[in-house]
Amino acid sequence: MNFSSISALSPLDGRYCAKLAKLRPIMSEMGYMQRRVQVEVAWFIALSDCGFAEFKPLTPGARTYLLGLVKNFSEADGDAIKEIEKTTNHDVKAVEYWIKSRFEARPELLAAQEFVHFACTSEDINNTSHALQLKAGRDLVLLPALDAVIAKLREMAHAFADVSMLSRTHGQTASPTTVGKEIANVVVRLVAAREKIASIKLLAKMNGAVGNFNAHLSAWPDFDWEAFSRRVIETPTPLGLGLTFQPYSIQIEPHDYMAELFDAVARTNTILIDWARDVWGYVSLGYFKQRLREGEVGSSTMPHKVNPIDFENAEGNLGLANALLRHLSEKLPISRWQRDLTDSTVLRNMGVAMGYAVLAYQSLATGLGKLEINEVAIAADLDASWEVMAEPIQTVMRRFGLPQPYEQLKKFTRGEPMTRELMQGFIAKLEIPQAEKQRLLAMTPGSYTGMAAELAKRV
Repeated sequence: MNFSSISALSPLDGRYCAKLAKLRPIMSEMGYMQRRVQVEVAWFIALSDCGFAEFKPLTPGARTYLLGLVKNFSEADGDAIKEIEKTTNHDVKAVEYWIKSRFEARPELLAAQEFVHFACTSEDINNTSHALQLKAGRDLVLLPALDAVIAKLREMAHAFADVSMLSRTHGQTASPTTVGKEIANVVVRLVAAREKIASIKLLAKMNGAVGNFNAHLSAWPDFDWEAFSRRVIETPTPLGLGLTFQPYSIQIEPHDYMAELFDAVARTNTILIDWARDVWGYVSLGYFKQRLREGEVGSSTMPHKVNPIDFENAEGNLGLANALLRHLSEKLPISRWQRDLTDSTVLRNMGVAMGYAVLAYQSLATGLGKLEINEVAIAADLDASWEVMAEPIQTVMRRFGLPQPYEQLKKFTRGEPMTRELMQGFIAKLEIPQAEKQRLLAMTPGSYTGMAAELAKRV
């Protein structure tokens, strides 16, 4: 069977292929290969500047050529590496041999070719490459997709700040709020979660087979290899890697920062699952209508259906993302003694986890863009729920020392249908100052929203 979008095993590379075009070059195996080449080249160039008599500084032309191997890395280059791997049965060694193969007809580089992968263990290349993938995936794809959701929600919070809405604690009628305030709650949570994702330092180590610079010191015992490694890792790209130096490790970088990052993304996704379910419910209540799209079908048998599919799609994909993210965060920090390979195959699924998250963010943004507020339905719901005025009435009664205000309102309202006339009749009999009585009489479920509008406009 020839590979195509409909023969792909994963829907990320099948049904949703086009939606993840920005993530694929970063988190795919080809993206991983390109960053392995990037690490090898950065290490090789930096070694040439160490002052070793055996490895003279590279000429500007050689440096430009080497950086070009990274910048111009193509699918054909990836295929060539995979072909070498058929012989080596080792993916990092295949990258090393591919780089050396590109030195042919370049005497300067051929003479120094054994400094490619010098003193490195495979994990020196792998952990740095993974960190580079995560940095690009986070900064260039995941966060922008999340930012689009936050921006749309903030816009909605401001636009609907003054639109009164009935709350439904425990699914029952409760003190009114505004549509904008409920959306603002989500914005504030997401902003904090987004800051956590963005602030996590991406760590990397280049310290040899068990983290002690053993091979490095066997070659040049008087050279400060730790400082050199830090310099390569922390120097901005393209001459360095632009990551944060990890001084202590076994053969692998401990992956604690990965766990922190994946947990932060999962927590963000949980907030969005909460919102996707809420907005689904608001659509069901008729608080929001969905803008129609020509030709779209909501049901194969019920012509009237306009389903909240974007929010359902988002909820499902957020759940898939979190299942993978949580496995990654629980598994990756665990390694038997100085190294086992259980992390290797798991790490190849980082892009899958991120892919489901990004796909969900896109679905949410699309769904939010289709929503149209139904103020008539919202107002009707409020007007049918005068029982919520029991709270302000009993609170004012408490202020003026009336006996058993809560108990009186409980007896009067609980389980009974309430109307404007009934509630205002109760108020009229209260022995409180006339001005306060008039204030309560003027109050409606739609006006009893506290600071909701002000809070919504702040975010």
